[in-house]
Amino acid sequence: MKKQLILLFGLCIFILQYSYSQGSPDYTGGLKVKLNEDGSKYFRIISWAQFWARYQDDVPDEESKTSLSIRRARILMYAQINKDFLILTHFGLNSLNANNQSPLGTGESSQLFFHGVWGQYNLGKNHAIGGGLHYWNGISRLNNQSTLNIMTLDNNRQSWSTIGLSDQFARHIGIYAKGSFGKLQYRVSINESITNNLQDTAVPVANGPAIYAGRRLLGSKDAGKNFAGYFDYNFMDQESNFLPYKVGSYIGGKKVFNVGAGFFYHPDGSVRENTVGDLEGEDVAIFAIDAFYDAPLGDNGSAITAYATYQNNDYGENYTLGQTYETGSMIYSHVGYVIPNDNKKTKFQPYASFNLRSIDAIDDNATTFGVGANAYFSGHHSKLTLEYLNTKYGDNDAQSFITLQAMIYL
Repeated sequence: MKKQLILLFGLCIFILQYSYSQGSPDYTGGLKVKLNEDGSKYFRIISWAQFWARYQDDVPDEESKTSLSIRRARILMYAQINKDFLILTHFGLNSLNANNQSPLGTGESSQLFFHGVWGQYNLGKNHAIGGGLHYWNGISRLNNQSTLNIMTLDNNRQSWSTIGLSDQFARHIGIYAKGSFGKLQYRVSINESITNNLQDTAVPVANGPAIYAGRRLLGSKDAGKNFAGYFDYNFMDQESNFLPYKVGSYIGGKKVFNVGAGFFYHPDGSVRENTVGDLEGEDVAIFAIDAFYDAPLGDNGSAITAYATYQNNDYGENYTLGQTYETGSMIYSHVGYVIPNDNKKTKFQPYASFNLRSIDAIDDNATTFGVGANAYFSGHHSKLTLEYLNTKYGDNDAQSFITLQAMIYL
């Protein structure tokens, strides 16, 4: 293990030097191109990449304990045609590593795909409607998390509660409405549920657990649509809802305190087989409440970021899939602290996170605990994250990971 830690440390120094040379603290990010003189017509392009070096102690004897991967590589572009219309496209790839690359770059994991494509029509200053493959999700702040500015190494996985079950990588094809009434922001949507999801080959068994296959097995008439919404009240500074992506940490740049609540509802989304062999639909219902606080502490450059949520998950009776999705409940929280520093260019932010889940199917709990630190060299545009994560699922042995991430965001 000592050799692997030395390797990670050396890689950290190398990436640190590389990251430091990119960008500056006053860099605003992206490429904005004005299409007319006053800038009311424009398009903007944003690009970012996250590179991982990970150490995992508990692996088969023939496997290396260290691995390198591209966690995310994305390009996002949106265009304001005029003050009433907007179009957004977002594409990229995720979690590319030595095991899922293909020799000629034509394999499934090597391919770029659309994470979002939607158009929007503004209804005055504070409200809008739109449609397409969109990210105006319900449930919680973390289910609408931006991957540009996560405070922890990565988002809490169980908060992206429908990935691959009813949607394509956290995006549904549907219609949405979003906006604000004073300090209250809202987003609601009606969406198609995908047919070929993570359980596209699963079949129910008599008196067995539910499977998420309502649209495939019961048809789109009864199980084709889902409904979602999220509402948050901004007690202090008003956050932008121009785009759907929620900020993970402002690093003291704003004073924000929000309380939110959201839901996801998919009628007959899951299916069980009863004692006489008939299929019965079960509604999928998820709701959550959460609170987010981010503010500077005095004038010395220090700041705090804190988040907490309670989420209740009903995917159907005794539902469980891959130690990720379960019928039960979840409490999750994280907190980070920006260390006082006169150097405005560089900031350090240690943090901790905790996740406790109850799991009906095994009548037991799962826990995840993480500690880490961010080193910001140009805000979120150039940063390093080092994190230790320990996770335990029921009676299974605990798994531990040490991960170093380098991120560049332009």
